[in-house]
Amino acid sequence: MPEIRRLEVVQIPIPEGANVIIGHSHFIKTVEDLYEALITSSPGIRFGLAFNEASGKRLVRIDGNDEELIKLASETALKVGAGHFFIIYLKNAWPINVLNRIKEVQEVVRVYAATANPLQVIVVETDQGRGVLGVVDGFTPLGVESSEDINERKSFLRKIGYKR
Repeated sequence: MPEIRRLEVVQIPIPEGANVIIGHSHFIKTVEDLYEALITSSPGIRFGLAFNEASGKRLVRIDGNDEELIKLASETALKVGAGHFFIIYLKNAWPINVLNRIKEVQEVVRVYAATANPLQVIVVETDQGRGVLGVVDGFTPLGVESSEDINERKSFLRKIGYKR
């Protein structure tokens, strides 16, 4: 009977000024398709991506247009070590600019997180390999927003151009 060998919390490093998107995909074509989705979605985007191949050579497949972010993505994907896991580091763009394009990639099964917050991935290890159980994105809420907080939120969204 298969059993759980261990659970591990993997801290995802996020450089200053960067965002990260992590998810699950199912085919080696993921790397090129994610590259195309990202490069055509936002002018000036800088990114690095990595995808953990789950069969065959079982390599961390990499691409992007920023060497530092590609290196970080490959190191982080290797550290997570889960099959068919992908990670994308972004600069000069926000997840909101690319998330729908990523979700439309045929091979993408799920997006676990898209954030600049501190991020942890909960990984399970069995005799077969490693898999992602879920994520911890940011911190625990401290309360419910007040009317002043609501006004502040609405004002912020208009200030940055996401609402009129």
